[in-house]
Amino acid sequence: MIAPLFALLLQVTPVAPIVKGTALPPPGEEQTVLAVANNLFDALSARDKARALTFFRPDGAAQAVVEKPDGSRKLRHMTWPEFIGGIPDSGPVFVEKLTNPAVEIDGDIAMIWSDYVATVDGKVIHCGVNHFDLVREGGQWKILNITWTQRTTGCPAA
Repeated sequence: MIAPLFALLLQVTPVAPIVKGTALPPPGEEQTVLAVANNLFDALSARDKARALTFFRPDGAAQAVVEKPDGSRKLRHMTWPEFIGGIPDSGPVFVEKLTNPAVEIDGDIAMIWSDYVATVDGKVIHCGVNHFDLVREGGQWKILNITWTQRTTGCPAA
């Protein structure tokens, strides 16, 4: 009796993936959610670490699935201070841009799923997909988690 019930619980209803770019141009709150990610990237490019930290909930984290040229992958987990600490205080300028973002909102939770390209002084250094989890507190959206893939092959031009 338990086995058939368990098998039923394991069945997955197929769901179509979010179509990238369907949230643009954003009709309302989606623009506010997307602005959090874009403002974070602006702060990182400006090396304004204190400002960058204001976009995060303190209990969140960053995760990267880094794909190496040989195809192997490594998971990196970082606290916000570790994530921000990776931004150099001087030198070439790092810029990250989202392309074709999809934004989903339900009440006080939201997510952004988007391709991205990262450059240093205009040269592509890696690309992949960003996934932001956000929560709204006190009327403001805060990033709870960022997870991204990171690869150096197959990236589009900047």
